[in-house]
Amino acid sequence: MYAIVGCGGKQYKVEKDMLVKVEKIDAEVGAKVELEVLMFVDDEGSVKAGADAAKVKVEAVVNAQGKFPKVDVFHYKPKKQIRKRQGHRQPYTELKITAIKG
Repeated sequence: MYAIVGCGGKQYKVEKDMLVKVEKIDAEVGAKVELEVLMFVDDEGSVKAGADAAKVKVEAVVNAQGKFPKVDVFHYKPKKQIRKRQGHRQPYTELKITAIKG
């Protein structure tokens, strides 16, 4: 049994007791979060999508808040003395899926 959930403009395939890193959610560590379900597949293999999937609930607990590793951005143009170095660390929220109720 698994579900496709939407969070932060992205889609994730989740199962029970799975850890997933999603876009940052404003919630404290240990808080319970409910995710939007886009598609649901049960143990028999039947698929629910759209309005049927909206009835399914995916519950998760915030496990951690953190940042992904640094991505270096370096702009360079030869013979023009143009060198620009920039870094970025994207924040994330780690969720532990506790239940898929449908």
